[in-house]
Amino acid sequence: MARILLGVSGGIAAYKSLELARLATLAGHGVRVLMTEAAGRFVGAASFEGIVGAPVLSSEFERDPMGGAFPGDPRPEHDPIGHLELAANCDALLIAPASANTLAKLAAGMADSMLTTSFLACTAPRLVAPAMNDRMYADAATQANLATLRKRGVEVIEPGEGRLASRGELGRGRLPDPADLLARIEAVLPTGERPWDGLEVLVTAGGTREPIDPVRFIGNRSSGRMGIALATAAARRGAGVTLIAANVALPAPPGVHRIDVETTEQLAEATQAEFPETHVLLMAAAPADFRSAETAADKLKREGEGMDLRLEPTEDILASLKPEESQTVVAFAAEHGPNIDRAREKLNRKQAHLIVLNDISDPSIGFDSEQNAVTLIDSTSDTTLPKAPKDEIATQILDRVAQLHPAPRLETG
Repeated sequence: MARILLGVSGGIAAYKSLELARLATLAGHGVRVLMTEAAGRFVGAASFEGIVGAPVLSSEFERDPMGGAFPGDPRPEHDPIGHLELAANCDALLIAPASANTLAKLAAGMADSMLTTSFLACTAPRLVAPAMNDRMYADAATQANLATLRKRGVEVIEPGEGRLASRGELGRGRLPDPADLLARIEAVLPTGERPWDGLEVLVTAGGTREPIDPVRFIGNRSSGRMGIALATAAARRGAGVTLIAANVALPAPPGVHRIDVETTEQLAEATQAEFPETHVLLMAAAPADFRSAETAADKLKREGEGMDLRLEPTEDILASLKPEESQTVVAFAAEHGPNIDRAREKLNRKQAHLIVLNDISDPSIGFDSEQNAVTLIDSTSDTTLPKAPKDEIATQILDRVAQLHPAPRLETG
Protein backbone atom coordinates (compact mmCIF):
# COMPACT_ATOMS: atom_id res chain seq x y z
CA MET A 1 0.00 0.00 0.00
CA ALA A 2 1.08 3.64 0.40
CA ARG A 3 3.66 5.43 2.53
CA ILE A 4 1.98 8.22 4.47
CA LEU A 5 3.92 10.91 6.30
CA LEU A 6 1.77 12.39 9.07
CA GLY A 7 2.73 15.72 10.61
CA VAL A 8 1.19 16.67 13.95
CA SER A 9 1.36 20.23 15.25
CA GLY A 10 0.25 21.65 18.61
CA GLY A 11 -3.48 21.66 19.26
CA ILE A 12 -6.11 19.86 21.30
CA ALA A 13 -7.26 18.08 18.13
CA ALA A 14 -3.95 16.17 18.05
CA TYR A 15 -5.70 13.29 19.81
CA LYS A 16 -7.64 12.64 16.60
CA SER A 17 -4.36 12.06 14.77
CA LEU A 18 -3.83 8.93 16.87
CA GLU A 19 -7.03 7.48 15.42
CA LEU A 20 -6.00 8.59 11.93
CA ALA A 21 -2.68 6.77 12.33
CA ARG A 22 -4.55 3.67 13.53
CA LEU A 23 -6.98 3.71 10.60
CA ALA A 24 -4.21 4.25 8.06
CA THR A 25 -2.16 1.41 9.51
CA LEU A 26 -5.22 -0.85 9.61
CA ALA A 27 -5.82 -0.07 5.93
CA GLY A 28 -2.35 -1.44 5.16
CA HIS A 29 -0.47 1.83 4.74
CA GLY A 30 3.00 2.43 6.13
CA VAL A 31 2.88 5.49 8.40
CA ARG A 32 5.65 7.68 9.82
CA VAL A 33 4.87 10.52 12.21
CA LEU A 34 6.54 13.91 12.66
CA MET A 35 5.64 16.03 15.68
CA THR A 36 6.33 19.62 16.62
CA GLU A 37 7.49 20.37 20.15
CA ALA A 38 4.08 21.86 20.95
CA ALA A 39 2.29 18.71 19.73
CA GLY A 40 4.09 16.76 22.45
CA ARG A 41 2.18 18.77 25.04
CA PHE A 42 -1.08 17.24 23.81
CA VAL A 43 -0.19 13.67 22.76
CA GLY A 44 2.81 11.47 23.43
CA ALA A 45 5.21 10.12 20.83
CA ALA A 46 5.01 6.68 22.45
CA SER A 47 1.31 6.45 21.58
CA PHE A 48 2.02 6.99 17.88
CA GLU A 49 4.99 4.64 17.96
CA GLY A 50 2.86 1.88 19.43
CA ILE A 51 0.26 2.34 16.68
CA VAL A 52 2.45 2.67 13.58
CA GLY A 53 5.40 0.55 14.70
CA ALA A 54 8.01 3.19 13.87
CA PRO A 55 9.85 5.93 15.77
CA VAL A 56 8.42 9.45 15.87
CA LEU A 57 10.72 12.33 14.94
CA SER A 58 10.50 15.92 16.14
CA SER A 59 13.93 17.43 15.41
CA GLU A 60 15.75 17.63 12.10
CA PHE A 61 18.96 16.97 14.03
CA GLU A 62 17.59 13.73 15.49
CA ARG A 63 18.91 10.45 14.10
CA ASP A 64 16.19 8.30 12.57
CA PRO A 65 16.71 4.68 13.70
CA MET A 66 14.94 3.54 10.50
CA GLY A 67 17.04 5.71 8.20
CA GLY A 68 14.03 7.35 6.55
CA ALA A 69 12.33 4.03 5.77
CA PHE A 70 8.64 3.32 6.29
CA PRO A 71 7.20 0.25 8.06
CA GLY A 72 7.61 -2.76 5.80
CA ASP A 73 10.52 -1.25 3.85
CA PRO A 74 14.18 -2.24 4.30
CA ARG A 75 16.41 0.15 6.19
CA PRO A 76 19.12 1.76 4.02
CA GLU A 77 22.72 0.76 4.76
CA HIS A 78 23.79 4.36 5.36
CA ASP A 79 22.29 7.10 7.58
CA PRO A 80 20.59 9.56 5.20
CA ILE A 81 19.44 13.05 6.18
CA GLY A 82 16.18 12.35 7.95
CA HIS A 83 13.92 15.17 6.79
CA LEU A 84 15.05 14.69 3.18
CA GLU A 85 14.74 10.90 3.14
CA LEU A 86 11.26 10.70 4.69
CA ALA A 87 10.00 13.41 2.37
CA ALA A 88 11.50 11.63 -0.63
CA ASN A 89 10.06 8.23 0.30
CA CYS A 90 6.48 9.24 1.15
CA ASP A 91 3.51 9.04 -1.25
CA ALA A 92 1.64 11.83 0.55
CA LEU A 93 2.18 14.20 3.48
CA LEU A 94 -0.68 15.38 5.67
CA ILE A 95 -0.36 17.83 8.57
CA ALA A 96 -3.25 17.26 10.94
CA PRO A 97 -3.92 19.22 12.99
CA ALA A 98 -2.30 22.19 11.32
CA SER A 99 -2.19 24.98 13.87
CA ALA A 100 -2.32 28.68 12.94
CA ASN A 101 1.36 28.97 13.89
CA THR A 102 2.39 26.05 11.70
CA LEU A 103 0.33 27.33 8.75
CA ALA A 104 2.06 30.70 9.04
CA LYS A 105 5.47 29.02 8.97
CA LEU A 106 4.56 26.86 5.98
CA ALA A 107 3.23 29.85 4.03
CA ALA A 108 6.42 31.81 4.80
CA GLY A 109 8.65 28.90 3.79
CA MET A 110 10.24 28.63 7.22
CA ALA A 111 12.23 25.49 8.10
CA ASP A 112 12.69 25.44 11.85
CA SER A 113 11.55 21.91 12.74
CA MET A 114 11.46 18.37 11.42
CA LEU A 115 7.91 18.98 10.26
CA THR A 116 8.48 22.25 8.39
CA THR A 117 11.75 21.12 6.76
CA SER A 118 10.14 17.88 5.59
CA PHE A 119 7.20 19.85 4.19
CA LEU A 120 9.55 22.04 2.12
CA ALA A 121 11.46 19.01 0.84
CA CYS A 122 8.37 16.99 -0.09
CA THR A 123 7.43 16.69 -3.77
CA ALA A 124 4.58 14.21 -3.13
CA PRO A 125 1.00 15.51 -2.67
CA ARG A 126 0.84 17.74 0.42
CA LEU A 127 -2.28 18.33 2.49
CA VAL A 128 -3.01 20.45 5.56
CA ALA A 129 -6.00 20.15 7.88
CA PRO A 130 -6.36 23.38 9.91
CA ALA A 131 -7.77 23.05 13.42
CA MET A 132 -8.04 25.98 15.83
CA ASN A 133 -10.43 28.44 17.46
CA ASP A 134 -12.95 29.84 14.97
CA ARG A 135 -11.74 33.41 15.46
CA MET A 136 -8.16 32.40 14.76
CA TYR A 137 -9.29 30.50 11.67
CA ALA A 138 -11.34 33.44 10.37
CA ASP A 139 -8.55 35.98 10.94
CA ALA A 140 -7.25 37.60 7.76
CA ALA A 141 -3.70 36.40 8.41
CA THR A 142 -4.74 32.73 8.62
CA GLN A 143 -6.92 33.01 5.53
CA ALA A 144 -4.10 34.70 3.61
CA ASN A 145 -1.70 31.91 4.62
CA LEU A 146 -4.17 29.26 3.45
CA ALA A 147 -4.64 31.09 0.16
CA THR A 148 -0.87 31.13 -0.33
CA LEU A 149 -0.62 27.40 0.30
CA ARG A 150 -3.46 26.68 -2.12
CA LYS A 151 -1.70 28.67 -4.85
CA ARG A 152 1.35 26.47 -4.32
CA GLY A 153 -0.68 23.32 -4.89
CA VAL A 154 -1.18 22.35 -1.26
CA GLU A 155 -4.61 20.79 -0.62
CA VAL A 156 -6.42 22.45 2.28
CA ILE A 157 -8.96 20.27 4.09
CA GLU A 158 -11.54 22.65 5.46
CA PRO A 159 -12.31 22.33 9.19
CA GLY A 160 -15.74 21.36 10.39
CA GLU A 161 -18.25 23.38 12.34
CA GLY A 162 -19.42 22.61 15.87
CA ARG A 163 -18.26 22.66 19.48
CA LEU A 164 -14.70 23.84 19.98
CA ALA A 165 -12.19 23.13 22.73
CA SER A 166 -12.97 26.33 24.63
CA ARG A 167 -15.94 25.79 26.90
CA GLY A 168 -19.18 27.05 25.41
CA GLU A 169 -17.64 28.06 22.07
CA LEU A 170 -19.12 27.01 18.74
CA GLY A 171 -17.84 27.73 15.25
CA ARG A 172 -15.66 26.58 12.36
CA GLY A 173 -12.34 25.12 13.41
CA ARG A 174 -12.89 21.44 14.24
CA LEU A 175 -10.54 18.87 12.76
CA PRO A 176 -12.56 16.51 10.49
CA ASP A 177 -13.13 12.93 11.56
CA PRO A 178 -10.08 10.66 11.11
CA ALA A 179 -11.90 8.44 8.59
CA ASP A 180 -12.60 11.49 6.43
CA LEU A 181 -8.97 12.59 6.67
CA LEU A 182 -7.79 9.15 5.57
CA ALA A 183 -10.19 9.24 2.62
CA ARG A 184 -8.75 12.60 1.56
CA ILE A 185 -5.22 11.18 1.73
CA GLU A 186 -6.17 8.09 -0.24
CA ALA A 187 -7.83 10.25 -2.91
CA VAL A 188 -4.47 11.84 -3.80
CA LEU A 189 -2.35 8.68 -3.63
CA PRO A 190 -0.95 7.11 -6.78
CA THR A 191 -3.57 4.56 -7.74
CA GLY A 192 -1.48 1.65 -8.99
CA GLU A 193 -2.99 -1.82 -8.96
CA ARG A 194 -5.12 -2.73 -5.98
CA PRO A 195 -6.39 -6.21 -5.07
CA TRP A 196 -10.07 -5.55 -5.87
CA ASP A 197 -9.60 -3.43 -8.99
CA GLY A 198 -12.30 -4.26 -11.54
CA LEU A 199 -14.71 -5.75 -9.02
CA GLU A 200 -18.18 -4.32 -8.42
CA VAL A 201 -19.36 -4.45 -4.80
CA LEU A 202 -22.92 -3.70 -3.71
CA VAL A 203 -23.49 -2.81 -0.05
CA THR A 204 -26.83 -2.25 1.65
CA ALA A 205 -26.97 -0.36 4.94
CA GLY A 206 -29.41 1.05 7.47
CA GLY A 207 -32.94 0.09 8.43
CA THR A 208 -36.10 0.45 6.38
CA ARG A 209 -39.20 2.34 7.50
CA GLU A 210 -42.73 1.26 6.59
CA PRO A 211 -45.27 4.11 6.79
CA ILE A 212 -48.46 3.86 8.82
CA ASP A 213 -49.51 7.39 7.91
CA PRO A 214 -47.55 10.46 6.67
CA VAL A 215 -45.97 10.86 10.14
CA ARG A 216 -45.67 7.43 11.75
CA PHE A 217 -43.82 4.32 10.66
CA ILE A 218 -42.62 0.91 11.83
CA GLY A 219 -39.10 -0.21 11.10
CA ASN A 220 -35.83 -1.73 12.21
CA ARG A 221 -33.18 -0.02 14.30
CA SER A 222 -29.94 0.40 12.38
CA SER A 223 -27.53 3.32 12.06
CA GLY A 224 -25.87 1.96 8.93
CA ARG A 225 -22.39 2.15 10.50
CA MET A 226 -21.49 -1.44 9.62
CA GLY A 227 -22.53 -0.98 6.01
CA ILE A 228 -20.59 2.28 5.73
CA ALA A 229 -17.50 0.53 7.16
CA LEU A 230 -17.85 -2.27 4.58
CA ALA A 231 -18.27 0.20 1.71
CA THR A 232 -15.19 2.11 2.88
CA ALA A 233 -13.08 -1.04 3.17
CA ALA A 234 -14.14 -2.31 -0.27
CA ALA A 235 -13.38 1.05 -1.93
CA ARG A 236 -9.91 1.07 -0.35
CA ARG A 237 -9.21 -2.27 -2.02
CA GLY A 238 -10.02 -0.75 -5.40
CA ALA A 239 -13.56 -2.03 -5.93
CA GLY A 240 -16.28 0.00 -7.57
CA VAL A 241 -18.77 0.35 -4.73
CA THR A 242 -22.49 1.11 -4.76
CA LEU A 243 -24.12 1.82 -1.39
CA ILE A 244 -27.89 1.49 -1.01
CA ALA A 245 -28.62 3.44 2.16
CA ALA A 246 -31.93 3.00 3.97
CA ASN A 247 -32.49 6.04 6.20
CA VAL A 248 -28.77 6.47 6.95
CA ALA A 249 -27.70 9.86 8.32
CA LEU A 250 -23.98 9.12 7.99
CA PRO A 251 -22.10 10.37 4.89
CA ALA A 252 -21.02 7.91 2.23
CA PRO A 253 -17.27 7.35 1.75
CA PRO A 254 -15.65 9.37 -1.05
CA GLY A 255 -15.89 7.70 -4.45
CA VAL A 256 -18.82 5.49 -3.47
CA HIS A 257 -22.04 5.71 -5.49
CA ARG A 258 -24.94 6.18 -3.06
CA ILE A 259 -28.62 5.37 -3.59
CA ASP A 260 -31.00 6.49 -0.82
CA VAL A 261 -34.17 4.50 -0.09
CA GLU A 262 -36.75 4.44 2.68
CA THR A 263 -38.94 1.34 2.51
CA THR A 264 -38.23 -2.36 2.06
CA GLU A 265 -39.93 -2.24 -1.33
CA GLN A 266 -37.58 0.54 -2.46
CA LEU A 267 -34.59 -1.33 -1.06
CA ALA A 268 -35.66 -4.46 -2.95
CA GLU A 269 -36.10 -2.58 -6.21
CA ALA A 270 -32.70 -0.89 -5.94
CA THR A 271 -30.94 -4.13 -4.95
CA GLN A 272 -32.54 -6.13 -7.76
CA ALA A 273 -31.59 -3.42 -10.28
CA GLU A 274 -27.94 -3.28 -9.19
CA PHE A 275 -27.35 -6.96 -8.43
CA PRO A 276 -26.86 -8.32 -12.00
CA GLU A 277 -23.67 -6.24 -12.44
CA THR A 278 -22.37 -7.06 -8.96
CA HIS A 279 -19.55 -9.44 -8.06
CA VAL A 280 -20.00 -9.22 -4.27
CA LEU A 281 -23.20 -8.33 -2.40
CA LEU A 282 -22.87 -7.35 1.27
CA MET A 283 -26.44 -7.28 2.58
CA ALA A 284 -25.84 -5.37 5.82
CA ALA A 285 -29.17 -3.50 5.80
CA ALA A 286 -31.95 -4.41 8.21
CA PRO A 287 -35.17 -4.47 6.16
CA ALA A 288 -38.41 -4.53 8.09
CA ASP A 289 -40.11 -7.93 7.98
CA PHE A 290 -43.62 -6.44 8.14
CA ARG A 291 -45.44 -3.34 6.93
CA SER A 292 -48.86 -1.89 7.57
CA ALA A 293 -51.46 -3.53 5.36
CA GLU A 294 -53.04 -0.10 4.85
CA THR A 295 -51.33 3.29 4.83
CA ALA A 296 -53.47 6.26 5.83
CA ALA A 297 -53.36 9.25 3.50
CA ASP A 298 -53.72 11.69 6.43
CA LYS A 299 -52.28 11.66 9.92
CA LEU A 300 -54.32 9.33 12.10
CA LYS A 301 -56.03 11.03 15.03
CA ARG A 302 -55.43 9.85 18.55
CA GLU A 303 -58.92 8.80 19.56
CA GLY A 304 -60.32 6.14 21.84
CA GLU A 305 -58.22 3.70 23.84
CA GLY A 306 -56.11 2.27 21.06
CA MET A 307 -55.79 1.30 17.41
CA ASP A 308 -55.73 -2.01 15.62
CA LEU A 309 -52.92 -2.26 13.09
CA ARG A 310 -52.85 -5.17 10.66
CA LEU A 311 -49.41 -6.10 9.35
CA GLU A 312 -48.41 -7.98 6.23
CA PRO A 313 -45.01 -9.45 5.36
CA THR A 314 -42.56 -7.52 3.20
CA GLU A 315 -40.61 -9.05 0.33
CA ASP A 316 -37.69 -11.35 1.18
CA ILE A 317 -35.03 -9.48 -0.79
CA LEU A 318 -32.24 -12.06 -0.69
CA ALA A 319 -34.59 -14.91 -1.58
CA SER A 320 -35.68 -12.97 -4.68
CA LEU A 321 -32.12 -12.81 -6.05
CA LYS A 322 -30.70 -15.56 -8.23
CA PRO A 323 -26.90 -15.37 -7.88
CA GLU A 324 -24.68 -16.61 -10.69
CA GLU A 325 -21.60 -18.76 -10.07
CA SER A 326 -19.40 -15.66 -10.38
CA GLN A 327 -21.27 -13.80 -7.62
CA THR A 328 -20.75 -13.95 -3.86
CA VAL A 329 -23.58 -13.12 -1.46
CA VAL A 330 -22.99 -12.18 2.18
CA ALA A 331 -26.05 -12.01 4.43
CA PHE A 332 -26.36 -10.57 7.93
CA ALA A 333 -28.43 -11.97 10.78
CA ALA A 334 -29.35 -10.29 14.05
CA GLU A 335 -30.07 -12.89 16.73
CA HIS A 336 -30.70 -12.61 20.45
CA GLY A 337 -27.87 -14.87 21.53
CA PRO A 338 -25.27 -16.87 19.56
CA ASN A 339 -27.81 -18.95 17.61
CA ILE A 340 -25.46 -20.49 15.04
CA ASP A 341 -27.85 -23.26 13.95
CA ARG A 342 -30.55 -20.75 13.11
CA ALA A 343 -28.05 -18.58 11.26
CA ARG A 344 -26.81 -21.53 9.20
CA GLU A 345 -30.42 -22.39 8.30
CA LYS A 346 -30.82 -18.80 7.09
CA LEU A 347 -27.58 -19.15 5.12
CA ASN A 348 -29.07 -22.01 3.13
CA ARG A 349 -32.50 -20.45 2.75
CA LYS A 350 -31.09 -17.16 1.49
CA GLN A 351 -28.70 -18.80 -1.03
CA ALA A 352 -25.83 -16.95 0.63
CA HIS A 353 -22.17 -17.97 0.72
CA LEU A 354 -21.47 -16.38 4.10
CA ILE A 355 -23.60 -15.09 6.94
CA VAL A 356 -22.50 -12.54 9.52
CA LEU A 357 -24.20 -13.21 12.85
CA ASN A 358 -24.71 -10.30 15.25
CA ASP A 359 -25.63 -11.09 18.86
CA ILE A 360 -27.94 -8.20 19.74
CA SER A 361 -28.26 -9.37 23.34
CA ASP A 362 -24.89 -7.75 24.11
CA PRO A 363 -25.59 -4.06 24.92
CA SER A 364 -21.94 -3.05 24.34
CA ILE A 365 -22.32 -3.75 20.61
CA GLY A 366 -25.88 -2.58 20.30
CA PHE A 367 -27.48 -0.38 17.68
CA ASP A 368 -25.51 2.76 16.76
CA SER A 369 -22.40 1.44 18.53
CA GLU A 370 -19.02 1.97 16.91
CA GLN A 371 -17.99 -1.50 18.13
CA ASN A 372 -19.14 -4.89 16.93
CA ALA A 373 -18.51 -8.58 17.50
CA VAL A 374 -19.72 -11.14 14.98
CA THR A 375 -19.54 -14.77 13.98
CA LEU A 376 -18.80 -15.61 10.33
CA ILE A 377 -20.69 -18.71 9.24
CA ASP A 378 -20.40 -20.61 5.98
CA SER A 379 -21.67 -24.05 5.00
CA THR A 380 -18.95 -25.93 6.90
CA SER A 381 -17.44 -23.68 9.56
CA ASP A 382 -17.94 -20.73 11.88
CA THR A 383 -15.40 -18.17 13.06
CA THR A 384 -15.94 -15.71 15.91
CA LEU A 385 -14.49 -12.23 15.56
CA PRO A 386 -14.07 -10.63 19.02
CA LYS A 387 -15.30 -7.13 19.79
CA ALA A 388 -13.48 -4.46 17.81
CA PRO A 389 -14.22 -1.20 15.98
CA LYS A 390 -16.53 -1.76 13.03
CA ASP A 391 -13.86 -0.76 10.52
CA GLU A 392 -11.68 -3.62 11.80
CA ILE A 393 -14.61 -6.03 11.64
CA ALA A 394 -15.28 -4.88 8.06
CA THR A 395 -11.68 -5.63 7.08
CA GLN A 396 -11.91 -9.14 8.50
CA ILE A 397 -15.23 -9.78 6.76
CA LEU A 398 -13.73 -8.78 3.40
CA ASP A 399 -10.70 -10.97 4.06
CA ARG A 400 -13.11 -13.89 4.44
CA VAL A 401 -15.00 -12.87 1.30
CA ALA A 402 -11.70 -12.91 -0.59
CA GLN A 403 -11.26 -16.55 0.41
CA LEU A 404 -14.77 -17.46 -0.75
CA HIS A 405 -15.08 -15.45 -3.96
CA PRO A 406 -14.62 -17.63 -7.06
CA ALA A 407 -12.61 -14.99 -8.95
CA PRO A 408 -8.94 -16.04 -8.54
CA ARG A 409 -7.66 -12.43 -8.62
CA LEU A 410 -9.64 -11.39 -5.55
CA GLU A 411 -7.12 -11.17 -2.74
CA THR A 412 -6.99 -9.97 0.82
CA GLY A 413 -5.72 -6.42 1.29
